Amino acid sequence: MTEQISKNRREGKYLTFRLGDEQYGLGILSVKEIIGMMPVTALPQAPSYVLGVINLRGKVIPVIDLRRKFAMPAIVQTERTCIIVVEQMEPEGRARLVGIVVDEVSEVIHVKAGNIEDAPQLGAMGESRAILGLAKEESGVKILLDIANALNARDYTLMGKAA
Repeated sequence: MTEQISKNRREGKYLTFRLGDEQYGLGILSVKEIIGMMPVTALPQAPSYVLGVINLRGKVIPVIDLRRKFAMPAIVQTERTCIIVVEQMEPEGRARLVGIVVDEVSEVIHVKAGNIEDAPQLGAMGESRAILGLAKEESGVKILLDIANALNARDYTLMGKAA
């Protein structure tokens, strides 16, 4: 019964995007906007996956490269490379805008509870907590991300200093 409740909470609309050959999804309610790539100001001594910050209509927003965060090889950016601006709650309960760089945005899909499987427990616990579930679609499996868990406490500390 607990598993069914958990699946029902994950049911909903997701913005899907591509990193390499894999499809991912983010809960649509956390997505604020999608913007094209723009100049990013690098932050000294930041981890390689923290590209830096952008000035978006007067707001300084940290930008994370999900490819680097997920230890994927870097690629040359194309006209489809973009930044998804998401709103996340920090551990202290403060809302923060964060930009995440993806290869390309695909579409918004509705995922039914019955089509969501739990992620296998592979690797470190923190890595598996970043996966909300696996959506089984006719076109393949999409990895549903919990972006708040994909970012760790160090990321929030760095972003706090940047913004």
